[in-house]
Amino acid sequence: MLKEHVLDNPVWNSLNQVHKGFSITHQAVKFYNPAYCLFGGSVDVAKSINGISEYSSMVDDFFVVGEKPLLDSSVAIKRDLVCNQMVLEERIDMELREQIIHLKDENKKRELFDLVSLVQPGYFKNKTVDLEKYFGIYKAHKLISVTGERMKMNEFTEISAIVTHPEHTRWLC
Repeated sequence: MLKEHVLDNPVWNSLNQVHKGFSITHQAVKFYNPAYCLFGGSVDVAKSINGISEYSSMVDDFFVVGEKPLLDSSVAIKRDLVCNQMVLEERIDMELREQIIHLKDENKKRELFDLVSLVQPGYFKNKTVDLEKYFGIYKAHKLISVTGERMKMNEFTEISAIVTHPEHTRWLC
């Protein structure tokens, strides 16, 4: 049986499970190494103040996922972002019309970084692609659409960087 409660604190659980090797721990808070991802989480927000302050000295911006943390005067919240979490319980069967390419060589990783940075600047770091697998679709030798895996727990994987180049999007009515 799947243990969906780990999704209540996905960053903390990812960094305590599959992604232990990417973790930087500052007291009661864990963050991804900033070369890979700027997300952090804690199980005790009252004890996370000093850890968040320490991590903030390493980076300009970062994200704390979960309960709003307590902060000291050296750190300020720029904005709150409410996100919805969804779980796919059954495989979706559909015909694939495009060739899906695993983006694993250095040139393809660079194209992935450039596309995600164009559409969603700030969320993707140079080494994010090395956390798990990322895939793309090419048209006329140009990467136009990507998706991949970022945070990973024993039984769950976050689908991340779901991005299409603006020149290749359109509304279907």
